[in-house]
Amino acid sequence: MADFNKTEKLQLHVPKLEELCEVLQTGLKKNFAEADVTVVECPDLTKDPFQFPVKGLCGHPRITDVGGVPYLVPLVQPHKEYNMNTVSKEVELPGAFILGAGAVSSKVVGMNAEMMPLVLTEAEGRPAVNSSYMSSINPADGKGLQEKYSDRFSGCDFGLLANLYACEGKPGKVIEVRAKQRTGKESLVGALRKTLEAHYPDKSVALGGTFIIQKGKAKIHIMPREFSACPLNTDEDVNNWLKHFEVSSPLICQSVLVSRDPGLDLRVEHTHCFSHHGEGGHYYIDTTPDTVEYLGYFLPAEFVYRIDRPKETHAVGRD
Repeated sequence: MADFNKTEKLQLHVPKLEELCEVLQTGLKKNFAEADVTVVECPDLTKDPFQFPVKGLCGHPRITDVGGVPYLVPLVQPHKEYNMNTVSKEVELPGAFILGAGAVSSKVVGMNAEMMPLVLTEAEGRPAVNSSYMSSINPADGKGLQEKYSDRFSGCDFGLLANLYACEGKPGKVIEVRAKQRTGKESLVGALRKTLEAHYPDKSVALGGTFIIQKGKAKIHIMPREFSACPLNTDEDVNNWLKHFEVSSPLICQSVLVSRDPGLDLRVEHTHCFSHHGEGGHYYIDTTPDTVEYLGYFLPAEFVYRIDRPKETHAVGRD
């Protein structure tokens, strides 16, 4: 990552967990018929349905925005390649557990695909454990194809862009979010983020974590295997290029959100999902508001790191 722009670091506002629960519950009730936000011990994430390589979301939590959409559109910059082990050092947490939403390294995988990163990065005397998933378009039928990354590839490379939450993967206190029956227009992630933005208008508060869509269906997209040869200059261009699907619960989502961009050209929310029934990709929103049920676990991040921020930027393709 020697050729990349210097990593920038900013401290984030970290409210007490109890205060966050109160704020988020009030906000979620404007978007869901039922919402309950409490402080709990993080469940063991090595168990079903998560099957993460670590037990928890705790220990020096931080987020990072790596690369960005300007390296994908209007035209791809395929030389933009990154590595999770290097990222863990850039965010000053070597050996971190990292989850979030990103893209595969097309150089390694031989095509373009969505990535659902779940990586326990290497530490002294311990190799990395890559439990990530990837979703691509199956050329046989044009449908989504989800695969366990390590079944086909080794290493911890990724490409172009990622929004990641990093921590020590330890047990501890987290925020549990339960929400049922969506009455508003916002996704769960959008409702959380906009609630924080409204309550802390002059501060940046970030959350990272995981949530399960327990009941209902969701709208996702998967990027095509081939990058666009024609420039994608508008959101409409990007949406026409992407492949959209409706997928079924249960879905395990991994999310990074920040209430407001503190001037680092951040993607303010990004969520990918995977499942144990072969469906996964970039999550937008549930498509069954009357029956949807969410259960999530989050923590506020202490710092944000901007890795390889694009010098030329734009706002296209950030949904």
